[in-house]
Amino acid sequence: MCLMCLLGDVSETSRRRTTTIRNRNKCCLLNHSRRRKQQHSRCFHHHSCPYQVSFKSVTMISSSFLRLVLLLCLVSSSFSTASPSIFTAANQTLRPQEELQKLKLIRQELQKINKPPVKTIQSSDGDTIDCVLSHQQPAFDHPLLQGQRPMDPPELPKGYIKDEESYEDSQLWSLSGEFCPEGTIPIRRTTEQDMLRASSVRRFGRKIRRVRRDSTSNGHEHAVGYVSGRQYYGAKASINVWSPRVSSQHEFSLSQIWVIAGSFTHDLNTIEAGWQISPELYGDTYPRFFTYWTSDAYRSTGCYNLLCSGFVQTNRRIAIGAAISPRSSYRGGQFDISLLIWKDPKHGHWWLQFGSGTLVGYWPAFLFTHLKQHGSMVQFGGEIVNNRPGGSHTSTQMGSGHFAGEGFGKASYFRNLQVVDWDNTLLPVSNLKILADHPNCYDIRGGTNRVWGNYFYYGGPGKNPRCP
Repeated sequence: MCLMCLLGDVSETSRRRTTTIRNRNKCCLLNHSRRRKQQHSRCFHHHSCPYQVSFKSVTMISSSFLRLVLLLCLVSSSFSTASPSIFTAANQTLRPQEELQKLKLIRQELQKINKPPVKTIQSSDGDTIDCVLSHQQPAFDHPLLQGQRPMDPPELPKGYIKDEESYEDSQLWSLSGEFCPEGTIPIRRTTEQDMLRASSVRRFGRKIRRVRRDSTSNGHEHAVGYVSGRQYYGAKASINVWSPRVSSQHEFSLSQIWVIAGSFTHDLNTIEAGWQISPELYGDTYPRFFTYWTSDAYRSTGCYNLLCSGFVQTNRRIAIGAAISPRSSYRGGQFDISLLIWKDPKHGHWWLQFGSGTLVGYWPAFLFTHLKQHGSMVQFGGEIVNNRPGGSHTSTQMGSGHFAGEGFGKASYFRNLQVVDWDNTLLPVSNLKILADHPNCYDIRGGTNRVWGNYFYYGGPGKNPRCP
């Protein structure tokens, strides 16, 4: 794509109808392989256009001729010989004024999301981690939190046992041993590239609206275990981490815990945490630790991670949205993360713990309607987006990319499934139900034993002879 970057100069020359413009028409050649590294905003750097034009002693420049120059730049960029990105956007018609307006909107959004850091850490996976003063994080832009500071840690649920098997130091950015100083929290910096990949700048960092959890009309497919019919004040599980293949930029694969209340039609409240691979959101295929929330069925409230005012982070060693390492391998080492979500009986906020005892932060109770009181359902499991490329099922994988029947070391799992009751006590789940929307594509098998308690294997390859 080629963008005319001196339109302002051209219009000024046309207005004055004097002097000569020499080699002022610049364009930015953004080939696919550099698109992840550079922004449209950097089109204002001086890269020369293959069709440079020189004008001598002109008194007026016709708008039709300018459009011709722009068209030539567009054509020249389309024949770039650079290697394409893994995920290539569909052909789009470039409208310079719309592009400039979009860049302006992106910069405004980035000013809201990215807060001034006191320290910056570069991760080996390309992420930039900003250490931001805890009271300046995005959550405190919310009118009901302005001027406040993070809450003190709550009392852990009764019956909590530290999971010694869960891998705790599991984020790539922290492997260097460098952390954020006291009084700050690590936040993955959002870039212009991140926002340009989004299908909508205004809905950046949000899931698409869904009609029902058990509906796949919007392309979402699940393999989950769930409990319902009681009042739930939290949930806990250990989740196997893998790197499933995601076939296109606008699909994802995730494994998570949901705490749910309300109806699936319009007033659904959810609290969500787990790991996901989302090329659209992060620009790569690393499994990443994430959070999400909504109070209106994904319509206008809520977001991933810290991309809006909502979740309040209290920990300086965990970066939400950062890549997880190590990951499990087929017939090789198996690694999982332990997650605990529970409602603080004293203040009513919903807290999140990662690994074996690391408090990450909390969702304030005022964010929700139904979850102000309690949840009515808890789900554990996997979800993918199926955009049906070419009219057939996607080959995006769930979990390990292998069916549940292959078992340990081959299939992905959830183990030690528990819920928190009204008395702030952790209990093993009872009457666990399992459901796979498309069992020929992704399936699930549950069980119980003395070591893993309630558990299940789940996942699959997506497209295969039984899932065309």
